[in-house]
Amino acid sequence: MYTRILPIAYYSYYMTDFEKYIQRYLDLIPSENWLEELKKVGEKTVSLYSYLTEEQSKYAYAEGKWTLKEVLLHLSDTERVFQYRILAIARGEKKNLPGFDEELYAQNSFANERSLDSLIEEYQLIRNSSLILLETLNPLVLNNIGTANGNQISAETIGKLIVGHNIHHLNVIEERYLPNL
Repeated sequence: MYTRILPIAYYSYYMTDFEKYIQRYLDLIPSENWLEELKKVGEKTVSLYSYLTEEQSKYAYAEGKWTLKEVLLHLSDTERVFQYRILAIARGEKKNLPGFDEELYAQNSFANERSLDSLIEEYQLIRNSSLILLETLNPLVLNNIGTANGNQISAETIGKLIVGHNIHHLNVIEERYLPNL
């Protein structure tokens, strides 16, 4: 039987908005070894933030935008939510896992009242926790599909989203924050 191979543009046309949204993060991962990339991007994030002063970490590039401290805590908050989703889906949860309002979380984080060192330490602990979780899950359960915020997604894809999301924010920091410090 003949199987027609369609161009990528055909598939992207039929992607849901959710699939398009997450694909922009997945496309940022520079290699197939996403667990290694998770380690690397974590190290790069810690290195970048370690060179900032307390004053620099309170910088926002525009009115209404997050400070660098708020960005770092956003990365930690998001990773915590993603860890829960990975665990729940890997363990076979069938209920819809809730979404979260990142703006509300940032407003209630009080990140700017904390020391930069404490935020870096928290980020490192969360990243290490993610690595332990993802490296110790049976590879079979990474393929489990669950529902998060009304969208079907695999545990592995959520792990990859941690990487792509972190890279996205590093890119924003390098493009919009660092040139002005």
